[in-house]
Amino acid sequence: MAMRAEDLEALLRQAFTDADIQIQDLAGDGDHYRAVIRSAVFAGKSRVAQHQMVYAALQGRMGGELHALALETGPK
Repeated sequence: MAMRAEDLEALLRQAFTDADIQIQDLAGDGDHYRAVIRSAVFAGKSRVAQHQMVYAALQGRMGGELHALALETGPK
């Protein structure tokens, strides 16, 4: 089961309301995405902590509806 880019972006915007978000479908299959997320909430947090916050925002969809997500995160 694939996830639409719009649905992925909506989940991320819900969690990171101030974020600048770019989503790219890497394979055209709705399963492999790249997300660039810049949000003030990432300030002072390690990259691991930032990515954990993103995975939490996906509400368990990673590994199910969403197979692969390349992340680039950082503060605004």
